[in-house]
Amino acid sequence: MHTEVRHRVIAIDGPAASGKSSVARSLARRLNFVYVNSGAMYRAMTWSVLQRGIDPTDTNKIAQFVASLKFSGELKDSEVRLRIDDVDFTPYLHDDGVNSEVSRVSTVPEVRQIAVERMRSYAREHDLVVEGRDIGSVVFPETPYKFYVDASPEVRAKRRAAQGQRDQIARRDQADSSRATSPLIVANDAEVIDTSNMSINAVVDEIVKRLRAKNLTV
Repeated sequence: MHTEVRHRVIAIDGPAASGKSSVARSLARRLNFVYVNSGAMYRAMTWSVLQRGIDPTDTNKIAQFVASLKFSGELKDSEVRLRIDDVDFTPYLHDDGVNSEVSRVSTVPEVRQIAVERMRSYAREHDLVVEGRDIGSVVFPETPYKFYVDASPEVRAKRRAAQGQRDQIARRDQADSSRATSPLIVANDAEVIDTSNMSINAVVDEIVKRLRAKNLTV
């Protein structure tokens, strides 16, 4: 595993509204691992960028800005929450502005570098379930526990609407899959699970079964 990682890491990747957040959170609780939502990190930095009035297309200013921020992690209910300048951004992570610009801001290499470094630092201290779009391919490429959860575009659009969010699934998919830095891909050794017709508990049960097959004690 990555030289900085000292604990077990389960990577859960997938596109928007595939169910990966709910699955990862439930799986972490089942295994008594710490849950990490990488998307929340990018959303927190995006909100900070927008609050500062920085143009989301100005990559140089974004890079300079995020380099000046103070980052810390707060463990709450076995879930890591990124704090920026000692502020918890959880209430603002799904604001319309953040929904619109997070794909753009998260393409900035310096933004991704900060998030990757934070996630790897958490793995020095805890067993993790980490969800995102490049966890198995970039952040923890050497973990043997990689899953890619997906669902049909129609099902994902319905789930997004039920969450009260208005970002467009197709646009997010295109942005996440085509970006030059850490694009959304299925890692070569990831196990793919279609969640279209599965409940969260059913998906978690399936992952636990596969983890047992990989000799992870659960």
